[in-house]
Amino acid sequence: MRRLLVPVLLLLLALSTCESSVLQDTCKSVAAGHTSISYNDCIKAFQADSASATAADTRGLASIAAKIAEKAANATSARIAALRASEKDARRQDRLGVCAEVYSDAVDQLGEATEDIARGGDEATQDAVTQLSAALDAPGTCEDAFGEADDASPLAPEDAEFAKLATIALAVAASLSPPPSTPATRD
Repeated sequence: MRRLLVPVLLLLLALSTCESSVLQDTCKSVAAGHTSISYNDCIKAFQADSASATAADTRGLASIAAKIAEKAANATSARIAALRASEKDARRQDRLGVCAEVYSDAVDQLGEATEDIARGGDEATQDAVTQLSAALDAPGTCEDAFGEADDASPLAPEDAEFAKLATIALAVAASLSPPPSTPATRD
């Protein structure tokens, strides 16, 4: 009986490790390709949308990731509007204005990326990657507006969180595209 038990246990162990979800596989890939994003960061980001746990494929996860990032960009835009409404200093108002503009653009870009991902195909996927790359510029531009004036950014936590979410969305969308082909060389 003992002889039979060991192989059965080994088989069960092997099967359980083979049954990883699309989400787990995707987050492993994202973490492997981005030192700033851990596997746990990726899983935590996707927990914002319960549909991610049952996503059928990477394209579904890419769409979910773009929507999660868009929700964060909208929340940051709302925070910027609140800060601007209470800010008395004109120069600080200007810096917040820069942030408002880039986050407004990011919301639009993320919406377009979600549509492109849903359309599918190589060209639409490349368009989504382009839109996601552009949206990823928002937190850096916002932080630069404050950094250039030696002013502490009141949006640093939001900028850091959005950068993480946008990076995840970009990484997942980029994984949908086949690698660019290289021209054949003649021998």
